[in-house]
Amino acid sequence: MNYYLAVDIGASSGRHVLGWLEDGKLQLREIYRFDNGFEERDGKLVWDAERLFQKVVNGLRRCNTLGFVPTSIAVDTWGVDYVLLDSKGKELWPAHAYRDARGANAQAAVHAVVPPEQLYAATGIAQNDFNTIYQLWDDKQSGRLNKAAHMLMLPEYLHWRLTGEMRREYTMATTTGLVNAATGDWDWGIIDALGYPKQLFAPLHKPGTPVGELKPEIAKEVGFSCGVVLPATHDTASAVAACPAPAASSSRAYISSSDAPVAREKELREFETHTGDALYISSGTWSLMGTELDQALCSEEARALGFTNEGSANGKIRLLRNIMGLWMLQSIKREHPRQLRRFEHVIALAQESSFVGELDVRDAAFNTPASMTDAVRQKLGMPELPLGDVISAVYHGLARCYAETARGIEALTGRTYDTIHIIGGGSQDGHLNALTAQYSGKQVATGPVEATAMGNLLAQMIAGGDVTSFDKGRGFVRNSA
Repeated sequence: MNYYLAVDIGASSGRHVLGWLEDGKLQLREIYRFDNGFEERDGKLVWDAERLFQKVVNGLRRCNTLGFVPTSIAVDTWGVDYVLLDSKGKELWPAHAYRDARGANAQAAVHAVVPPEQLYAATGIAQNDFNTIYQLWDDKQSGRLNKAAHMLMLPEYLHWRLTGEMRREYTMATTTGLVNAATGDWDWGIIDALGYPKQLFAPLHKPGTPVGELKPEIAKEVGFSCGVVLPATHDTASAVAACPAPAASSSRAYISSSDAPVAREKELREFETHTGDALYISSGTWSLMGTELDQALCSEEARALGFTNEGSANGKIRLLRNIMGLWMLQSIKREHPRQLRRFEHVIALAQESSFVGELDVRDAAFNTPASMTDAVRQKLGMPELPLGDVISAVYHGLARCYAETARGIEALTGRTYDTIHIIGGGSQDGHLNALTAQYSGKQVATGPVEATAMGNLLAQMIAGGDVTSFDKGRGFVRNSA
C-alpha cells in the first residue's frame, strides 16, 4: 500500500495529513498540526519562513515515529506571498504577509504603468491590492529586487529547502497577477513594462510534476527518504480539485425555507446533484466562491464584479470571487476569549439574535482592523450594538454576499446552478450553511472538511500511478467523504 503525505499550511495553522487508497476510498490520518500566523518586524507584517520549514520537518519526523514512510510528500499554502533569494540561495528578506499595507501603497503606481483594464484583459485576475504584482513593485522601489536571483512562492520555497530543487507551479503562479490567461504562461509584456527582472520568472509546471528527492541531510534527520511532488500548491486550487464529482451522487443538503427566517439543520434531506449544476465555496479564513470553466472570462463586466480567473489543478480555470470569509468571525472570537471560548459559542450567539443588518463583508476595512468587533459596529453606524448582533450581522453579510456572487456567476456564464457545494473547514458551520441556502434559494451541500489535503493527495497519487486523473480522483473523494 502506498502512503502519501499532504502538508497543508494555512494562514492560521498547518497540518500534515497522511492519505492512502483502500477499498475505493481515500483514507486520511492527521499526524501533526501546528499554529501559524504573521508577525510584525520593523513595522512590516511578515511570515517566519524558517519556522515554517522547521514545522514541516517536525511533521515528517513525526510520520516516521508513527511508522509510516510516504511514497511522496507535497506542500500547499495560501497564494500571492513569496521569498526572494540571491544567486547563492540566501533568503534576502523576510517573506512579507499579504495583509501588510505595502501592496495597497503600490497599486496606483502599477496601474499608472499598466492600466487596470489592460491588466485584467490579459490575466483575468481580480486586482486585490495584496497580489504579488503589487508587492513586487514595493520590492523594486525599495531596491530589494536588485540582488534577487530567484522568486519562490512559499510552498515552492519549502519544496526547495527539502530537495534543493526549484520548481514553479502553475496554479500558484496565477495568483501573482502576472500569468497570461490565454497562454497559461508568464505575461512577458506586463513583466517588461513593470521592469521586473525576468530571471525571477522560471518555467511553470503542472500539478503532479516531481520536484526531487529529500536531501540526504533531511532524510537523515527525519528517518526516511521519499520523493517530493508538486500538488496544486495554491490551497484553494487543491481544495477545488477535491470538490466531490457531482455526477448523480446522493449528498446531504440544506434546503432554503421561504416560511422561516433561517433554514435549520432539521431541514436536511437527501437530494441528487448532476454535473454542471454546482457552484463551490472553499470556506475557511477566506471564502472562495466560483465554478470551473474551460476558458477564462476576462471581460470588463467580470472585472467590475470583482471576479478572478485562477488556474485549476486539472488545467481548467476557476472563475471565482474572494470573499472575506470566516476571518471576521475568527477575529471577533479572539477579541472576546471569555464569552467565545469555542466556535460553538459564536454560532449560539448568532442564532439567538434576530438582527440582520446591512453589512458589506468585502469592505477593505475588515482586512486588518485593530478590532473587528468595533469595525463592524462602525460600518453599521451602531457603536453600542450587542456582541450577538455584531456576529449575526457578519453571518447575514456573508450569506448575502454568497447569494450575490452566485447571481454574478450566472450572469457571466449564462448558466443556472442548482447547488452550492461548500468544502473545507467552514463547511462545518451549519448556521452559515443554512443562511446561505436561505439567501441564495439554492441547495447547499457540504464537505469534505479536508478538501485541501485531499486535493493535495490526489496530485501525488496521480504522480504515483494510483489515480489516473483528477476526475477519477473526485470520484474517490465522493466515495470517501
